[in-house]
Amino acid sequence: MKKYLTLFTLLFTFAFVLAACGTTNNDGKTGEGDKAEEKENLLSKVEEEGTLLIGTEGTYPPFTFHDDSGKLTGFDVEVAEEVAKRMGVEAKFMETQWDAMFAGLDAKRFDMIANQVGIREDRLEKYDFSDHYITSTAVVVANKDNGDVKEFADIEGKKSAQSLTSNYADLARENKAEIVGVNGFNEAIELLSSNRVDVTINDKLSVLDFQKNRPNAPIKIVAEHEDAAKSGFMFRKGSDELVEAVNGALAEMVEDGTYAKIAEKWFGEDVLN
Repeated sequence: MKKYLTLFTLLFTFAFVLAACGTTNNDGKTGEGDKAEEKENLLSKVEEEGTLLIGTEGTYPPFTFHDDSGKLTGFDVEVAEEVAKRMGVEAKFMETQWDAMFAGLDAKRFDMIANQVGIREDRLEKYDFSDHYITSTAVVVANKDNGDVKEFADIEGKKSAQSLTSNYADLARENKAEIVGVNGFNEAIELLSSNRVDVTINDKLSVLDFQKNRPNAPIKIVAEHEDAAKSGFMFRKGSDELVEAVNGALAEMVEDGTYAKIAEKWFGEDVLN
């Protein structure tokens, strides 16, 4: 009898261990079931708290910046606010310098980023993206007195003012420029205007908006990249349900004309494609 009880105890213990292995990895991390629950929880958290936390620069006109009254505004801001409204929650913006923004998302300081983040293969490996909400091209900007730079290849060896982790910094590196780190668009233009750098590579729409508002600024566009870039809202991996909700709101905005109205206000035309 004692032998049978011992055998039963061993079998019960073995079954318990197998069941535990289904929910916990060897390193103690949560298993697939818990990961699925975590994916669902971000959208649930946003809905329960009634707030969508959004990382943005606040220094990058016309996408995200402060107007003369000090209010945060811009194309990305208005699109994100409309998305949040259609999800039935409030958009709360957390202003962060570009080079710290991805780390802020990783640290869960916010739920998504709305800051003209280019959708790239290397980023898709680590992050989730919404459908794109704008298409633009990169341009080389130089001081108006600069006659040496006429195309991207001409920036080799030149000082280029760039946010260090941006698409545009990558383009500058590809063309062998010397990178001068800045905290955003305005600082890059300031350095360029005072001849402390030779060029900056930036978004064409942003540069055109700056020139419209500052027609006497001593800068000019000297070259335009042949490839258009698409930008979307960026999320941590595993935010599937939240991404789906955001995409649904974006699709509704495009279909009912709300997106076109916002684009017309900021750019005078549809900038989706």
